[in-house]
Amino acid sequence: MPPEPPPRTADRLDDDDYPAYTMGRAAEMIGATPGFLRAIGEARLITPLRSEGGHRRYSRYQLRIAARARELVDSGTPIEAACRIVILEDQLEEARRLNEEMRGRLPAGERRAEGGS
Repeated sequence: MPPEPPPRTADRLDDDDYPAYTMGRAAEMIGATPGFLRAIGEARLITPLRSEGGHRRYSRYQLRIAARARELVDSGTPIEAACRIVILEDQLEEARRLNEEMRGRLPAGERRAEGGS
């Protein structure tokens, strides 16, 4: 089987998970400092990928997560608590998405009424 061709540049630009942003640019985009990005990385909220030279690179998805954490910290929430809140919000969103996906797969007679058991 031949190797897959590298993704086109346009495809990468549409990819929310492509690590396109340097630490400085990422911090600027979310209105934070590089130290903030390092702190949420240490708290394991996000794990940036590394370039061949070892520099941190962030994706758009990671920047959305970081921006939400910054909002919470700016409103007075300790950084560790903000990271936990963002993780739980992300998990809840994924669970809701999966729930909606599963509801769409069930035959109408097997679906539960909203709010019922």
